[in-house]
Amino acid sequence: MTLPLEQRMAAFAELRAIKTDFAARGWFAGTSGNLSVRVGDFTQDRFTFAVTSSGKDKSVNTPEDFLLVDQDGKPTEPTGLKPSAETLIHCEIYKHTGCGAIFHVHTIYNNIISEYDASLGHVPIQGVELIKAFNIWEENAAIEVPILPNYADIPRIAELVGGAIRPNVPGILLRNHGIYAWGANAFEAKRHLEAFEFLFEHRYKYLLLTK
Repeated sequence: MTLPLEQRMAAFAELRAIKTDFAARGWFAGTSGNLSVRVGDFTQDRFTFAVTSSGKDKSVNTPEDFLLVDQDGKPTEPTGLKPSAETLIHCEIYKHTGCGAIFHVHTIYNNIISEYDASLGHVPIQGVELIKAFNIWEENAAIEVPILPNYADIPRIAELVGGAIRPNVPGILLRNHGIYAWGANAFEAKRHLEAFEFLFEHRYKYLLLTK
């Protein structure tokens, strides 16, 4: 699928702004993490998205930070760049949600909490105000953030994504790895990611106080 130059450049500029913001927060240690935004028309079987290139230092901006890939995670045009190693997970999230952007970061809190709650298969969160970031407004609301195993073989993880997605919870944790958060657009995905990170830190510190 060939996209107009202005669409491509707008997607790259949007990702660059998000990347710069998250890098300043220390969310891309050791070139980890990946970001994507969907571009152009969407059907479950055919779509295009811009994604971060593999192995790049996300604390700096270069002309080779992003590329376009299709619904199978393959570059849409000849390039020497490689898409992020976890692009297949992005593909499955787009296919199952129709979302517009997906952000993935590794942080201390999301790693520790994913390990602590691994036996449950999810992170339980209840009664914390920032649950409202997911448009859940009932009093004392509760959510469960699913946790998937962190297989070395990315396709094995991708196969589990569809079955792990839960209504009203726009995120999935990989155990001892990091969070994938998504939204209808980059603004919403960023809001969701920030909320998840707040909730994970809240749970971690609450457990320290109560154990």
